[in-house]
Amino acid sequence: MNIQNKHTADATSVEEGLAIAEAQDKAYFTDQMATDTAMQNTLLTPRFYTTDFDELDAIDVSAVRAEWDDLIKQMESDPNKGHFRKNEDWDHVDWDTMDPQLKKELIDFLISSCTAEFSGCVLYKEMKRRGANKDITQLFQLMARDEARHAGFINDALREAGLRVNLGFLTQKKKYTYFRPKFIYYATYLSEKIGYARYITIFRHLEQHPEHRIHPIFKWFEEWCNDEFSHGEAFALLMRTDPKLTSGGNVWWIRFFLTAVYGVMYVRDHARPAFHEALGIDITEYDMEVFRKTSEMSKQIFPITLDIDNPRWQRAVERLRVAMFDMDTAKATGGLGGFFGRIGAGTRAGLAFATMYFTPVNKNTPPTSSRLVPAY
Repeated sequence: MNIQNKHTADATSVEEGLAIAEAQDKAYFTDQMATDTAMQNTLLTPRFYTTDFDELDAIDVSAVRAEWDDLIKQMESDPNKGHFRKNEDWDHVDWDTMDPQLKKELIDFLISSCTAEFSGCVLYKEMKRRGANKDITQLFQLMARDEARHAGFINDALREAGLRVNLGFLTQKKKYTYFRPKFIYYATYLSEKIGYARYITIFRHLEQHPEHRIHPIFKWFEEWCNDEFSHGEAFALLMRTDPKLTSGGNVWWIRFFLTAVYGVMYVRDHARPAFHEALGIDITEYDMEVFRKTSEMSKQIFPITLDIDNPRWQRAVERLRVAMFDMDTAKATGGLGGFFGRIGAGTRAGLAFATMYFTPVNKNTPPTSSRLVPAY
């Protein structure tokens, strides 16, 4: 079968999935705005990462062998093969008559989600390409396969709005940020687990309130978030191969990444008021619910959780949101006033983040076995 007649949902490897996506990019119009948006590198936009692949390749999973083999077996069974494609459940979206602000925020959500999924695909695929450790390369190949499907599916959704992110161009031209492997573990573990919490919370809400389902892609969120869940499980096992990663001075790094991931989500979500209103979701309540679910899941591996119910933390994250909004406003204003406005807003954002970071945390003793199953 000609590759242009295939679908990323049926790809059995990341290489096949990316080849299909590249063929589709050539067959369809790729909108420059979508690709330019995906290319942005700010505090709130998804980034592409690189790391010390030799250090990753040296990981010995013997200490978690039984749990590791169970997870790999589950991922190899490929329960979502063929799932991420439009079918009879895909409703028509009237982009032409959609409220302009809602359209803008929905497109921003889709482009950001596509970029984030493809970011994971690029990192995982590179580890598979460079490594020689069968355990590690097998895991990263499976995760890259999943992320390629997700990114391809979102691009299918964007095409209906006359847009498409050029994934091949992103791979070559988007700036890469170097993180040490342990930072990749912390950041990616949280990204995958909070992704699960976000998607399943929206999915359950729309099950109860289908009148707020503003786009058919939300019907696919249950299986999608279960992929995210499995990827988080993998990173939990990677961290368990070395107890030092979750003890001693590294706890301060865990605290930093928890604060950063929660803070970025809070600020980014509040920048999409029309999107969340259309979904029938109170942004602050939704974010707090996602933080609670993520904190509960992270007890499987992290010795601390943030005290997000502490009024001090809640006031600080709101101050962070206001400061980041003021920073964007000052940047748009430009000139000398905009310059000093950015400095002032940046200072306030830094102080708010520091308050969040130093709010006392909750201590936790992780269980002997870290494996979880989706429960929400």
